[in-house]
Amino acid sequence: MGKLKEGILGGFSGKVGNVVGSSCRGVEYIKSRPSKMTNPRTKGQTKQRNKFTVTQSFLCTIKPIIRIGFKDHAIDGRSAFNAAMSYNMSNAIKIYADGVDLDFPNILVSRGSLFPAKDINAKVEDGEIHFVWNPETEENAKPDDQAMVLVYNSTKTAAVYDINAGKRGGSGTKIKFPEDWSGDVVETYIVFKNADGSVASDSVYTGSYVV
Repeated sequence: MGKLKEGILGGFSGKVGNVVGSSCRGVEYIKSRPSKMTNPRTKGQTKQRNKFTVTQSFLCTIKPIIRIGFKDHAIDGRSAFNAAMSYNMSNAIKIYADGVDLDFPNILVSRGSLFPAKDINAKVEDGEIHFVWNPETEENAKPDDQAMVLVYNSTKTAAVYDINAGKRGGSGTKIKFPEDWSGDVVETYIVFKNADGSVASDSVYTGSYVV
């Protein structure tokens, strides 16, 4: 029960409902009591939050690629980044009893209608990742389409990428990674976009490597 010190116009001490009254050095204070959580976060809510966190952490390192790769899905007020979040949270997460993790082979850093390429491969060589592909064009592909390449370090949660890595007709490109990545695990991807960047392909996962 609270106690009025100076009538209705004065401060009070004690508790009245969810309000607590107190004084310190002649100053009266009134504050709300902290409420108890009557519905603690469920395991499902925790996993959903963890899915959001790991997906956001990954995508935030490669925003320039996402802006191009998910441009076609930035509709109805939704950004390309939010579209990428939605897709990958639904399709590229591995769920374990004690947590979640990214499912790198199923991640898409680009979703688009441009034909990607055939016979895509990657390999580690002399501190670089080398990408190769068949330069033949099919469907809406053209020789002057640009490759975008991504190397993601899952150990350091960091990425290197090039959004203009070389023309489709060149049949290959390469990207250097930092020397302090030696011994780390990297995940690799390639995307093709047309010359003006208005249309992109689905990304292609090109493997996991110890560098």
